Amino acid sequence: MIKNKLKGGIVLGSLLSIVGFILLFFSVNFGISISEYWLSKRGSVETSIYLKVIEGHTNNFLAAGSILFGVGVITLVLTYYMMLNIKE
Repeated sequence: MIKNKLKGGIVLGSLLSIVGFILLFFSVNFGISISEYWLSKRGSVETSIYLKVIEGHTNNFLAAGSILFGVGVITLVLTYYMMLNIKE
């Protein structure tokens, strides 16, 4: 029973790590896409403001990806360690 729950922890950690990895490495693409949507809703703005918006959205995805990747890796390591210590 306990090993089944721990296998769920491994799946959860893997998913979090994969999502975090994707957000980390594609943050520029995601940031530009959201900024282009913002620009289309707004109409037109100065270039410097648009570049700041791109930078802000990209940083948001970098932060979210870092957090998710870190939590996923920690979950994987702790779950694996717990599985090694269970005697069933």
